[in-house]
Amino acid sequence: MDSFGAFELPDTILVLDTETTGLEGGRFAENPYADRFSPKRMEIDYDLMDWSRFGDAVVDVGICEVSLSRHTVREVYSSLVGYDTSTWTDEMRGAWIFENSDLTLEQVASAKPFSEVREEVRDLVKGKWLTTYNVQFDLDKFLYRFPWDMKGLFNECRDIMFAARDVCKLEQTHEDRSGYRYPKLDYAYETILKGEDPAGINGEQKHRALADAKMASYILLELNDSGAYEPLDMSGRHGGH
Repeated sequence: MDSFGAFELPDTILVLDTETTGLEGGRFAENPYADRFSPKRMEIDYDLMDWSRFGDAVVDVGICEVSLSRHTVREVYSSLVGYDTSTWTDEMRGAWIFENSDLTLEQVASAKPFSEVREEVRDLVKGKWLTTYNVQFDLDKFLYRFPWDMKGLFNECRDIMFAARDVCKLEQTHEDRSGYRYPKLDYAYETILKGEDPAGINGEQKHRALADAKMASYILLELNDSGAYEPLDMSGRHGGH
């Protein structure tokens, strides 16, 4: 395993995807229960929290492992995330994901508890190289925020969507914006893979975390093979070019 902070080009990269109850993300960048003046760590029972107070929730997590040298994609993790949905707002219970995929509110209510999924994901990604298709969503809005609290836990690689933008070259639809616009995952998959279907979606994006992570993984491989993906290139990540 590559050590955290190493500068060698990574060969193995985890590609993560989440499905969520909304687009706003978690409400708190840091643990709202933490006492900055006390060295004692406060234990939190995540599964008893009133989830309506903490913003949108992750309901599905999928992770694939990409080997650049072996040119392989391996499924390594998939889980629904269980909550006491009786604490959810009406907006959360009627989320887009429940209307546009085969995932149901009832499945989430009976799934493996959040606390268990959180620990499993944290253990899996710790110290690894990791990226997503849209890091500003999956990471900045969710996994880097409370209650996942994963900032600094792994090495972040270049956003696959950033690299796909420069290959798909979609014209901007807003006059006040410059450069190409970001392609949606299904468009990038169809365009960059040139109609091939190594992820096996059969022409239809499933909007489930593991299936989407697999699509993004094959996009990453194709971009890397063509020289259009540099894992350690963070240009544009924090507002730069």
